[in-house]
Amino acid sequence: MKRILTGLQPSGTLHVGNYFGAIRPMVDLQGQGEVFLFLADLHALTSTRDAAELRQYTREAAIDLLACGLDPARTVFWRQSDVALHAELMWILSTVTPKALMERAVAYKDKVQKGLPADVGLFTYPILQAADILLYDADLVPVGKDQMQHLEMTRDIAIKINETYGEGTLKLPEAQVSEEVAVVPGLDGQKMSKSYGNTVVLFGDEKTTRKRVMSIVTDSTPLEAPKDPSGSTVVALYKLFASKEDVARMEDEHRAGGVGYGTFKQRLFEAMWEFFAPMRARREELLARPDYVNDVLRDGAARAREVGERTMARVRAAVGID
Repeated sequence: MKRILTGLQPSGTLHVGNYFGAIRPMVDLQGQGEVFLFLADLHALTSTRDAAELRQYTREAAIDLLACGLDPARTVFWRQSDVALHAELMWILSTVTPKALMERAVAYKDKVQKGLPADVGLFTYPILQAADILLYDADLVPVGKDQMQHLEMTRDIAIKINETYGEGTLKLPEAQVSEEVAVVPGLDGQKMSKSYGNTVVLFGDEKTTRKRVMSIVTDSTPLEAPKDPSGSTVVALYKLFASKEDVARMEDEHRAGGVGYGTFKQRLFEAMWEFFAPMRARREELLARPDYVNDVLRDGAARAREVGERTMARVRAAVGID
């Protein structure tokens, strides 16, 4: 059975874009192989510098993932910082990783351009990513086309270790490329992202969620005039929640005119609210059982550590620190 590994960085409150772009694909992996999923709180230190916030985001992410269908019986689920082996392997990898390889990282350049400090943690971020993957002898790593460089760098680092210390020291992972990763539009029509301030929180309260949906940017076409559904953010979002028949009806009403954007937005809110209703109910149950969430993460860390220790025993022996 193939081992599939992926992670989620808890650097903010999760939103609808996170659900369709990352969470649902993660949940859908269950049953396709041996799934390993971790909360990358060590990575989040590069952008979240408030301790209370990081604890809150990590806790909320764990609860949200479980509410959205992650099954601890079918997925090894843990918090990255609970397995110190990630950091140990990162250091070993860093001793053979060329500086020039890190300098080619597109994500580093992009983040610095967006205002993040150019610190060593951000610069060596790909080495920790490589450790996350290589520690568990992952066969497959789900990535979008824009994330392929991350996996290529991981493979480059593993090859460097194997050339230095012997073939087979580390297993080379393969990409599981998602051809169609959902790009969810935000309230302003750009990609939904907390950095743009255009998100709808995944588990916000009803009043706030409705207010956010009703604030979606639309043009000034009068109510009675025809509207182009192909350029409508409301329609694009509605497709994520409604049936094909309901989407077709909304598109026809756009073309015909006589229905205003306010009506369409209200319809979108109702579909969105109903779609997430079972997950909200599950989340309320989890909030009432904090010990259960703690147990899931602790048990997941123990299972992950057991697998990681086998890899590290092999690596320590190869480099001479066993």
